[in-house]
Amino acid sequence: MLHRLPLKHLAALGLGAAMLAACAGGGKELPPASYGDGSVAPSEEYTIGPLDEITIHVWRNPELSADKVRVRPDGRLTIPLVQDIPAVGKTATQLQDYIAGELAKYIEQPIVSVIVNTPEGNFTQQVRIIGATPQPASLPFRANMTALDAMIAVGGLNEFAAGNRAKLIRLNRETGTQVEYRVRLADLIRKGDSSANVMLMPGDTIIIPESRF
Repeated sequence: MLHRLPLKHLAALGLGAAMLAACAGGGKELPPASYGDGSVAPSEEYTIGPLDEITIHVWRNPELSADKVRVRPDGRLTIPLVQDIPAVGKTATQLQDYIAGELAKYIEQPIVSVIVNTPEGNFTQQVRIIGATPQPASLPFRANMTALDAMIAVGGLNEFAAGNRAKLIRLNRETGTQVEYRVRLADLIRKGDSSANVMLMPGDTIIIPESRF
């Protein structure tokens, strides 16, 4: 014979199930990284950050060009004729247009090209990995960067890591809110489960907790 449980007991069971799901590491998950077609898609356009090393070429005016100049910590740089150029936050195209506009005060129709030689990555385009890993770090984002790439760069998980309870925090740029995803780093690193590998985006933060004993 079947027995009906009182409503309060059903509610308690529902709460218990929810708590078990939370303990099991439930939460939103990102789709696995796909390499099916072998193609490499471009990322969003890179914006210059402090300490980036760039080369500025002014066509037919080598004396106005600057080879391997580093953006200062204050986000500015200096070339012949133009001082304190605001560089941080600009794309290479925006920076070359700005410099061309400034040089137009001195020469006729300057043609400027900007090449980012060594991108250090500004804060909005870095990926941060913190918590139970040998080398917590902020990494410059690269096109088609995955969780596996980031974990290799920081030395994987340490012996106390609860990799499958790791979280990825991502800014939703449309709403300005942060979204939290579950990432199964233990399955990825220790079991080689490729379905646990996910694509990263500029500004992502991966938080790896330690196991509870």
